[in-house]
Amino acid sequence: MGASVFTGASETLRLTGIDEDINTSGRYQAIKPRLLAMDRVAEADHFRRLLASPDVIIGSVAALTETGSLVIASGSGSQLPGYAGGAARAIWIVGAQKVVPDLSTALRRVEEHALPLESARTQEVYGWPSAINRLLILNREFQPGRGTVLLLREAIGY
Repeated sequence: MGASVFTGASETLRLTGIDEDINTSGRYQAIKPRLLAMDRVAEADHFRRLLASPDVIIGSVAALTETGSLVIASGSGSQLPGYAGGAARAIWIVGAQKVVPDLSTALRRVEEHALPLESARTQEVYGWPSAINRLLILNREFQPGRGTVLLLREAIGY
């Protein structure tokens, strides 16, 4: 079996089919299905460790600045340890509409565009709105080759 892979919650990953492929193909040690089967109270430490240090984390961002900063907003923060450096490799799939000129525009995009869409989704799925409880801004990768951004030529995700 391949590398341990965690897919962050992402409409982009869902729409591209990446989330389903990683989590159901059997080619990877998919972390998300394991987490969903765990008792979050009784296995809290193991749960936290699985999230924090997968071999690979795959997700998306709320915005990508023209200077290369990645802006990730999160309600739970589950994907942030892996993105910030806990995962050996990080891959972000980014729709073309998420590219913005600068950080202030990126933060405005999070608040005015991504949050309302994600909030509508979580309201429908879970019965409560989303929130920007945690915000991660990555300006540069410390370890060369650790992070990869795949910029799609189409608008996909929020």
